[in-house]
Amino acid sequence: MTKADLVEEVSRVSELTKKDAELIVETVFLSVIRALHAGDKVELRGFGSFRLRRREPRKGRNPKTGDRVDVPSKHVPYFKPGKELKDLINATAGDDLETVEAEVHTAPVAS
Repeated sequence: MTKADLVEEVSRVSELTKKDAELIVETVFLSVIRALHAGDKVELRGFGSFRLRRREPRKGRNPKTGDRVDVPSKHVPYFKPGKELKDLINATAGDDLETVEAEVHTAPVAS
């Protein structure tokens, strides 16, 4: 699924214009990015959480020349899926997509 597909789905389900749906999707993404940049973690109950992991500095190799290079430390985003997401993905063969979607659409929204 691409970002455009996600915008299309939000537009279809919410009966909003594509422009409004795109603004919503972009706002969600930017909110996650800003929170991670500030060092916060983002928890979406029932879906999963986004966190930062720190990679230590290391010695690497330039693949073209074979020379050793210093790779500085950095932070990388990490997604940990929630239990409900794992359960929905691994639903038994008897569960059809409509049952899974019904569970998602009737789930209470945390405030």
